[in-house]
Amino acid sequence: MSGRGVWQRTRARLRRFPALLAGCGEQAAAYGRCVAAAAGGPAELRRDRCLEEFRALRECFARAVGAGRA
Repeated sequence: MSGRGVWQRTRARLRRFPALLAGCGEQAAAYGRCVAAAAGGPAELRRDRCLEEFRALRECFARAVGAGRA
């Protein structure tokens, strides 16, 4: 059994990825700002500090990928 088809499908998905996620810039920027603010200064970055922003970004990614399948 050849793995060639698997790699072709994977490459095709990766080529579509930037276009599918282009609409998530606002969520990505908000998450990035939160992480930068949380990691700046003497405070240590803690788990779940930017959970709300991460979830919004993850939901945007999921919608973009789901819409790309249609």
